[in-house]
Amino acid sequence: MTSSEKKQLQINACKVRMGVIESTYGAKAGHPGGSLSAAEVFTYLYFKEMNIDPTNPKWDGRDRFVLSKGHTAPGLYSVLALRGYFPVEDLPTLRHIDSYLQGHPNMNMVPGVDMSTGSLGQGISAAVGMAIAAKYHGKENRVYSLLGDGEIQEGQVWEACMAAAHYKLDNLCIVVDNNGLQIDGNVADVMSPYPIVDKLLAFGFNVHAVDGHDFEALEKAFDNAKKTKGQPTAIVMSTVKGKGVSFMENDAGWHGKAPNDEQYAQAMSELKAQLAELEGK
Repeated sequence: MTSSEKKQLQINACKVRMGVIESTYGAKAGHPGGSLSAAEVFTYLYFKEMNIDPTNPKWDGRDRFVLSKGHTAPGLYSVLALRGYFPVEDLPTLRHIDSYLQGHPNMNMVPGVDMSTGSLGQGISAAVGMAIAAKYHGKENRVYSLLGDGEIQEGQVWEACMAAAHYKLDNLCIVVDNNGLQIDGNVADVMSPYPIVDKLLAFGFNVHAVDGHDFEALEKAFDNAKKTKGQPTAIVMSTVKGKGVSFMENDAGWHGKAPNDEQYAQAMSELKAQLAELEGK
C-alpha cells in the first residue's frame, strides 16, 4: 500500500464517519458507536478489497458482503453512498417514513445491500450459505461478513463457524469488530466471548488479530485470507467504539443513541477538523 493510497483510505474513512453522524442525527435514532468503530473496515472492503460495481449492484460476479451486526446500518449506508451506490444526500433520511434507508439493511430496497440483516447471529449463516453456493456453482467471488463482539455471544454464530470450517470455505472471510462494548456495557461482563482468537482457531479458522483502525494491518490480513486454501479466515479487529468523536469513544451509551443538536455540531466539527488535516488544508 502506497502512502497516497493509505491517505485516501483515511480520508474516505473520515467521510464515512461523517455520514454516520449525519444519518443518525437526521433519524434522531440509530447506532453510531459500532458504525464508527468499523469505519476503516467498511472503507477498506468497499474501496480496495471487494470486486464490485456500484453501477451494477446485482452483477452476478461481484463479491458479497453481509453485515451480520445489522444495527450498524449507518456505517454500511455511509460507505455505500460514498462509493456511489446512491446519493450521499440521502443519508439523513435514515429511518424516516418512506425512506429506503431503514434502520436495518434491506436487500430489496437499498442498492448494494446483499442480505437483509438485523437479527443478531443470523448474518454469518447467510454468508456461509453464499460461500457454499459459490463453491457449488464454481464461481470465483468471495464472501465477507462483519460481526460484533457482542453478537458472537449468539450460539448460531458458532454453528455457522463450524459449518464454514467443515466445508472448507476458503472463499469466506469473517471480521469480528472487537470494540469491547455492547448495549448493556462491557462484553466481558455481560457474557464474555473471550478468548475470541483461540475459539476461532479451535473452530478451524485461519485467524488474524489486528488493529482495526490500521489500514496496513487490514491489508495484510485480507491478502493472507485470499492466499489461504482449505479453510475460512477470521479477522479479529481491536477497535474503539465511537472512534473519531471524542465524547462517543469507549462509551457504551452511544451504542444506540443519536446526537442532539449540540452533540451533532461538536461531532461534525471534530470530524471536519480531522478531514482538513488529512487533506492538508
